Order: sequence, then structure tokens, then C-alpha cells
Amino acid sequence: MKNFYLFVVAMVLCAMVSCGPGDGQYTFHLLATNDVHGCYFDSLYTGGGTRSSLMSVSWYADSVRTAAGPDNVVLIDAGDCLQGDNAAYYFNYVDTAAPHVYGRMAGYMKYDAVVVGNHDIETGHPVYDRLDREMKVPLLAANAISDDTGRPYFQDYVILRRHGVKIAILGYTNPNIKNWLSYSLWSGMRFESLLPLVQNDVDRVIAREKPHLVIVAVHAGTGSGDGSQSENQGLDLFKSLEGVDFLVCAHDHRPYLAVGDSICMINSGSHCRNIGHGTVTLEFKGGKCISKSLDAALIPVRKERVDAKMKEMFRPDYEAVKEFTLRPVGELKVPLRTRDAYAGMSDYVNLLHTVSLSVPEAQLSLAAPLTFNGYVRPGTLLYNDLFTVYPFENQLYVVSMTGKEVKDCLEYSYAGWVNTVSGGGDGEHILRIENEPDPRTGQKRWSFVGRSYNFDSAGGLVYDVDVTEPAGSRVKIKSLADGAAFSEDAVYNVAMTSYRASGGGGILRDGAGIDTDSIDTRIVARYPEIRDLLYAYLQEHSAIDSGLIGNPELIGEWHFVPGTIADRLMSRDMALMFPSGK
Repeated sequence: MKNFYLFVVAMVLCAMVSCGPGDGQYTFHLLATNDVHGCYFDSLYTGGGTRSSLMSVSWYADSVRTAAGPDNVVLIDAGDCLQGDNAAYYFNYVDTAAPHVYGRMAGYMKYDAVVVGNHDIETGHPVYDRLDREMKVPLLAANAISDDTGRPYFQDYVILRRHGVKIAILGYTNPNIKNWLSYSLWSGMRFESLLPLVQNDVDRVIAREKPHLVIVAVHAGTGSGDGSQSENQGLDLFKSLEGVDFLVCAHDHRPYLAVGDSICMINSGSHCRNIGHGTVTLEFKGGKCISKSLDAALIPVRKERVDAKMKEMFRPDYEAVKEFTLRPVGELKVPLRTRDAYAGMSDYVNLLHTVSLSVPEAQLSLAAPLTFNGYVRPGTLLYNDLFTVYPFENQLYVVSMTGKEVKDCLEYSYAGWVNTVSGGGDGEHILRIENEPDPRTGQKRWSFVGRSYNFDSAGGLVYDVDVTEPAGSRVKIKSLADGAAFSEDAVYNVAMTSYRASGGGGILRDGAGIDTDSIDTRIVARYPEIRDLLYAYLQEHSAIDSGLIGNPELIGEWHFVPGTIADRLMSRDMALMFPSGK
């Protein structure tokens, strides 16, 4: 008889689970982060300052869980967690024996799902495959398709069950990865466009799982909503998706919120500065959802409010990163300001050219400023400073190109960098700038129309950029750096980042007509990450000074001409971009 009663109880419990939620209202809170870029710790490594971090996100998430109940909170991240900070670098490549600190933090914070971002893929198979094995939290990327199986390389979706309510979370990475990253970093998979894949997947999951709430998280930017940007398909999805309640976007670091009648779109920006907070109330009757109301907001993060328990738990990890990155690595005898690169030759880009041209295969180099307004003061260089000088994990490639292709790349670069000017009147701007609200902050300011990390100049050449000529006819190459003749018909070995060689910025593809999908046929040599080459350069030379990195016989020289017009306009535009020199 006892066994019979146990059987009856078990059957009743199963029936309760299968029939779903009871009659009444249920309110859930969706908390979303994206583009954390290694902001794990609230404390900076130098200067004693603090910043927004996962520790403040954890404080906010816990406060919502306390107020609403832990089962009523869903916490997700839309990607780019593993790159951008000393801590990410340290646990990606230095301390690889211990479980990765991000995975441990995500578990502590009770994330329900984490999407794979393009910068997560950039860390390479050993890093993200290891994290996928270690993390208890699922890594999602339904459009990263395995070549071997034809199925998603990562998990495609996850189902949560809260109070009998079924919540589906589908995750997708950026479909444009192949145009930025070397195949070696994503070997064995391909990336499909989000349109129409997401809708097809949503329909399949709804038919199979019958969820009451559907969340789609994509590592793609907001975009314009006209279907023209493969890497930024947020608004395209927002306008077209059916059966989806929340769409979480990422990638472009631009906070954005859109609330429709049946769907909300959230992009919290980047670096834990905001938290996306969606709320949904569902009403059930007779086992069916009879009404659903949605709302969403962007919540500014208060960096001073941190999860004290989390901070103490991960303090040994912070101290290990701090000790590693405060190691002296050499002497800097000249200030490095990345903004100087916009006005012409600069010590900062000269350093990048010098390091790139130090590899034996390279004859020329292409390099751009990688931090909008970074500054490293003269004095003892710490390893920490190398993250300002070179913030990304790009490898150095040496690519075979004709002289004409090199010139075409430069023309394309300067077309996005400067305008054609005449006499230099009050209404003329030599830099391609606009006085518009910054989409990341909402504050009106002068800023570049394009991305400054695509403003490539050449090392190893002597040339002028005539700003009175139309785009496509500005670059006048005089010779190679050593005085030898330059020929558009000759073939040169050109050092550049793996990002550029893989198609980043469109400079090779759109500028020179090079098929970057087949770039392997042109690659002469591959080298480790450029930051590592910079570190090796410091170990060899012990110091960086203008004479060492500004040798015209190695890097050549270039100028905006005519100087009587260019210099005056440049001074005026730089003052607009950086008022009071800030």
C-alpha cells in the first residue's frame, strides 16, 4: 500500500509539472549584459581607481533577486567577455592551469546563458574550447555551424523552467567573423547570417518545446534596420521576428532600447556601464497564457556598489593579474599619444611600423591607431602599458601584394580619414568629422564619421597625401624608404594585422579588390600576437625613443600636403576633436 501511495504522489507531481503553471500572474525580470571585455574586477591595476565591473552587475542582480525572488530573474550575457582587459589576457594565455576566472564568475553570478562574441572567438580554440568545457553556464552560438556535424559547434538554446513557466533562450554569434579573424581561430566551423536563421530556429523551438517566453540574444549591433549590415542585424530582427518577446543585442557598444507591442530590444552598451532590465508579466488561466505585457529599461551601473562577497572571493585572482601586469618591461623616452596619428606621422604609429618591419619577410607595413585617445607617459613601461599601446590580440601577418594594391589600400584608408579641401575656408574640415551626439553616451561632440582603427598609413614608403585632390587620387608615392623606386607592378611583402588581412575594415577587399576569403594563398609569414612582438622588441632594445622608432630609412615618411592648407585645417579640427588638448 505504501508503494501505491508513493506511486500516486509521483504521478500527481509529474502531472503538475507537465500541465505547466497554475492560474494567476507571473512576473519575470530579464537582466542582460554584453561586451564586458574583461571588466571582471572593480579595481584598476594602477592608480587605485575603480570602474564598472561584473562585481557591480552582481550587486544589482542580487538586489533584484532579493526583491523579486531568485526564480523570477533571468541573467544572460550577449558576448565578448574574454578580451579587452589584463585579466582576460592573463587567464586566456598565462594561467591556463586553473579554471578560467570568467567561467567561475559567471557561475557565481548565476548567469543562465552566455553568448559567444567575435572577440571570444578571437582568443582561439584553446581558450574558448576550454571555457566551454569548464563552464556550468551554457555557451550559445546557434549560427556557428560545425563542419564535421552540420550542427551548431556550441549549444544553440537552453530551456529554463520557473514556476512551471518555460523560458527559451536562443543565442547567436556575429555572422561576419570570417571577415575579421584568421581561419585558424575558428577552424572547423562556419557562420550563418541571422536572417532568416533566427526565425527558423525560433519556429522550431516553439514547435518542439512550447515555451511561454522566448528570448533571443545575438552578438550583433543595432544597425539601421534596412538589411544592409551583416554584422549589425539588431533592428532587422526587431522588425521581423515573430514569437520572440525579448531581443538582446551587442557588439557595437551603443546603448539602445526599443519597446514594441510584442517585443523589446535591449543593447546595454559595453564594459558593464549599463544593465539591460526587461520585465514581463504573464497571466495564465486554464494552463494557457491569456495575456503578456513587456517593458524594458537601461539601468546605469553604480560602480561603487559592488558584491562584497564576490570581491573577496576573487581577490586572489585580482592580485595575480595585478602582479603580472605591473612588471617593468622597459623604458619609454617619448610620450605615446594615439590621437597624434590622426594629424600625420606619430611616434605611436611609428612604433607599430617599426615592430612590424622588424620581421625579416616584411618590406612594407600597414598600421592604424587602435585606441581612440590613449596615452602612455614617458618613464618606466609596465606590462600594463602594453594594453594601452596594443589593446587587441591581433597576430601579425605578412601578405604578398602588388604595388598598385598597396596604393589602392592607402587611397581607401585616407578616403575614410580626410576630406577634399580647397582654400581652407571656415566651413571646411580636413578630417572627416561630424558634430553629432555620440551614440554610446548621447552627448553631442565632434567625432569621426568612420572608425579610427581603420585609418591605415604605410611604413616603408615615402609618399604625400594631397588633400586638395579627390578621393582615389590623393596618394603620391615617391619611393621606398631606402630610396629605391616604387613600382605598382612590383610585388611587395606587407606586414599587417590578422584583422586587416582577414578583411577587417574592408581595406583589402573594397580598397584593393583582394579576395580576403582566399587570403591564405597570399600569406608569406604568420607571427604571434603583436603585443607579444612589442614585448620582445622591448626586451631586445630596452627603451623606446623617437630616434629608434622614427628611422626614415626603415619606416619612410609621409605628409598631408599642401602644408599651407593642411597644417592650418588640421590644427583647427584637432582642437574641435580634443578641446583643451584632452
